[in-house]
Amino acid sequence: MTITAATVRELRDRTGAGMMDCKKALEENKGDLEAAIDWLRKKGLAAAAKKAARAAAEGLVGALTLGKRGALLEVNAETDFVSRNHKFQEYVTKVTEIVEKSSDDIEALKKAAYPQTGRTVAEELTELVSVIGENLNLRRAKVLEVTDGVVANYIHSAIATNLGRIGVLVALESTGDKDQLMALGRKIAMHIAAAHPQSNTVTDLDPALLERERRILTEQAKESGKPAEFLDKMIEGRIRKYYEEVVLHEQLFLIDDTKRKVSKVVEDAAKEIGAPITLKAFACFRIGEGIEVEEKDFAAEVAEQLKK
Repeated sequence: MTITAATVRELRDRTGAGMMDCKKALEENKGDLEAAIDWLRKKGLAAAAKKAARAAAEGLVGALTLGKRGALLEVNAETDFVSRNHKFQEYVTKVTEIVEKSSDDIEALKKAAYPQTGRTVAEELTELVSVIGENLNLRRAKVLEVTDGVVANYIHSAIATNLGRIGVLVALESTGDKDQLMALGRKIAMHIAAAHPQSNTVTDLDPALLERERRILTEQAKESGKPAEFLDKMIEGRIRKYYEEVVLHEQLFLIDDTKRKVSKVVEDAAKEIGAPITLKAFACFRIGEGIEVEEKDFAAEVAEQLKK
């Protein structure tokens, strides 16, 4: 029987196994689809499909910077234990390196070649699922780059080199001394990890977030009982306070006690370095951020497992 691409694809869809493993299973079983499924199950390579529906909100963030370019990557797992697995750490590290050299397009990343395996990044993740026994998900990636300057990174709660639960990139455009810029960028990255800004500048802030806040503040102002002529000033004052909470340039710098805004810290650093500095962009990944995890009663979960 001729093994076609369609047959390989069908086997992959039914088992969740990697493309190369599906091809090998069909070759070992003379193209017999059902026999190939059994072969994959015996090898433990068909388990990935069953695990794909389980929520994965733990895992690792990888960060890598090489001078003017840096990358962040988030790969999720079901439990925090997996983050200490050497094979999982190796996977996140290698894929972060691929992101830094290519792009942060997740779909393109999945199709990229994984080093020394003959498999793609996505197929290697499927292989890892069968080894680790948990649902794993290649969730998101980000690349920052400057024309002249540095991209600094910081990993919070690091459990290995460039791996942890929170990863931050900071892009600084400047012709100034690169070591000084890198030191500044790292401090700003540490601030970001702690302060959780939503945007770099006021103009970058998501209009939907601003509109939502303005609606809330307007209702609060109306309920204050103040005269109508004072309401607009009250709302605008609170909007400025909101900017100080969520906009990086407007936040008070947390790394020292000088009570300076981040924008002022950058301005003062430019004077020390002797060259203008532009805080061009930042990126921050917090593991599992925004993923909804269903909370189950432990006894009910055990009972559910016993039924299987």
